[in-house]
Amino acid sequence: MNAKEDLLDLARTHPDRTVIADRLFRFYDRCAASGLPELERLATTIEPWWPEILAFIQTGITNAGSEGTNRVIKTVARDAYGFRNPENQRLRTRCATTRKNRGYLNPA
Repeated sequence: MNAKEDLLDLARTHPDRTVIADRLFRFYDRCAASGLPELERLATTIEPWWPEILAFIQTGITNAGSEGTNRVIKTVARDAYGFRNPENQRLRTRCATTRKNRGYLNPA
């Protein structure tokens, strides 16, 4: 097993604090022992993001939905660049991000 697999094990772990701490230590240890600049950079990237990663491990909650909506809004805004009427751009963005347009059916 390598450091990348150790990182994936962290994402798949049960939210037990001792298991998480053990796997995180193993990940950092392998990164440091490898001597590879890429793995050292990966470890230094993980460190500042650790509170967010830990929150995901413990709760399983992500912000993927809001990130997807933001991506759609930016794409529509880019497509509408140059429109003279900002209200039209706002309406296009609203239409693109409604549940019906994204393929959800209204149960009511």
